[in-house]
Amino acid sequence: MKSLQDIQVFIETARANSFSEAARNLGQTPAAISKAIQRLESELGFSLFIRSTRRLRLSKQGEQYLPYCISALDQLQEGLTSIDNRKQSLSGLLKISMPSDTGRVILIPLLDEFLDMHPNLSVQVHLSDSYADIYSHSIDIALRFGEPSDSSLIAMPVAKGNRRILCASDSYIQSHPAIDSPDQLTEHNCLCFSVHEGLLSKWNFTHQLTGETKKVTVDGNRKASDGNVVRQWAINGRGVAYKSLIDIAEDLRSGALIEVCAEWRGENAPLYMVFANRSQYSPAVRQLREFLQSRLDKYLEYI
Repeated sequence: MKSLQDIQVFIETARANSFSEAARNLGQTPAAISKAIQRLESELGFSLFIRSTRRLRLSKQGEQYLPYCISALDQLQEGLTSIDNRKQSLSGLLKISMPSDTGRVILIPLLDEFLDMHPNLSVQVHLSDSYADIYSHSIDIALRFGEPSDSSLIAMPVAKGNRRILCASDSYIQSHPAIDSPDQLTEHNCLCFSVHEGLLSKWNFTHQLTGETKKVTVDGNRKASDGNVVRQWAINGRGVAYKSLIDIAEDLRSGALIEVCAEWRGENAPLYMVFANRSQYSPAVRQLREFLQSRLDKYLEYI
């Protein structure tokens, strides 16, 4: 393995185009710089610089090798920074917006676990199925399904593999006609969710084998702006729901809900962490995202 110090000397010398200038920048003597370059060239088996009495310039091999050295040192520094960040005790207040259903059932318990790990950290949670304005609500981060339509916001995936599942209780399935195709949903009581004052009554599907797509407009006698109400109606046998897998994974495992028409996949519903400025991606936010990613993976194992 080449000496990291020698590689740093090589990078600085290439930038300065001078042994003496590199020596001044690194606080070394020109002789020490020259020896470091010679040592590295000996290990590599080729010359990094073309030397003359008037100037110093990179050789062809040196030009090719330089960007790899810069990239390697940058990655090493990034690794050290990441370790240092983890050593630091997380503290301060995080203001977080999240969907009400996913928040109450899934995210709040996970957030409690995260806070137990970092007792100097505190949170203020805003629960809503309407997208809170990050700017006007003074929110640090928002957990949202789907990429934000506002291109000025930064979005990082937390559960990218999440999708919607067509589901119902066993009691509903046993007492109603089978659903073999999304087209048959018009014959069923569909439990609809509303958001942004709009009703999500157009459900999208893709056949897993053929790739055929269908968009079905559904209707039913129960509609709610709270996703957990829709989930509970489905568990109670009141109709068919089109729910996020994260929200109902435990219900599917327990048998409280059953996936129907399984050969037709619901649309993707990735969960993102959204914030207004990259400077808000603090060590606390970074570690929270990594924690949520690792925990939410188990909710996607049903797929």
